[in-house]
Amino acid sequence: MSEATASKDNGTEPMIEIQQLNKWYGDFHVLRDIDLTVKRGERIVICGPSGSGKSTLIRCINHLEAHQQGDILVGGVHMTQDIKRIEQIRRQVGMVFQHFNLFPHLTVLENCCLAQVWVQRQPRREAEKSAMKYLERVQIADQAKKYPGQLSGGQQQRVAIARALCMRPEVMLFDEPTSALDPEMIKEVLDVMVELAHEGMTMLCVTHEMGFAKTVADRVIFMDQGQIIEQAPPETFFNNPQSERTQLFLSQILGH
Repeated sequence: MSEATASKDNGTEPMIEIQQLNKWYGDFHVLRDIDLTVKRGERIVICGPSGSGKSTLIRCINHLEAHQQGDILVGGVHMTQDIKRIEQIRRQVGMVFQHFNLFPHLTVLENCCLAQVWVQRQPRREAEKSAMKYLERVQIADQAKKYPGQLSGGQQQRVAIARALCMRPEVMLFDEPTSALDPEMIKEVLDVMVELAHEGMTMLCVTHEMGFAKTVADRVIFMDQGQIIEQAPPETFFNNPQSERTQLFLSQILGH
């Protein structure tokens, strides 16, 4: 029985279904036969060494990267090259990047309103009301009139999370959201992510923050050389990893 079928049989409709996903950069085979089903409300942490395909995998989910073989379904919508399908999927999926990707010439409030106005065609007043709601949710509403360059890295990342939430996504993808931050700023971003997780948001997070994985993940996935090597609930993953490659990775990352 396939993973996707198993999810349907136990009464939980999958939010994301990935089947036999393959991707190449030229001759480099970056993703190899990836099979993954994510249930609605499930929180997944993806870890692994640099170059293992983690970020490429989640970027394929909203077509920031195009795959060459396999199938991706998000909320039952089949990913194709058709721009309308891609836009339909992107309306369901929020993305938070490593380097914030805020527009430096726009204020925090304007950054959060932009896609609401231009993509969702919301009136400006309504977009600003929604933006302030989500800026309050990530505890940064008092910075709404400032520009990104006036904020700390942790504050900018919280703005990026608020901006994604303004689109009311069903899934949030996080691509190493704390790796560009100074250590003292990491906690403020992780606290927001923990809160989202506890509210039931479907989440896929590429991160090396193993404390976060232990706290909120329903499942931890370990990737290496473009493949899913191992996946398990956090307690099993950290206390009884099956693969020697997983064991080596954990001994290195937890040893610091």
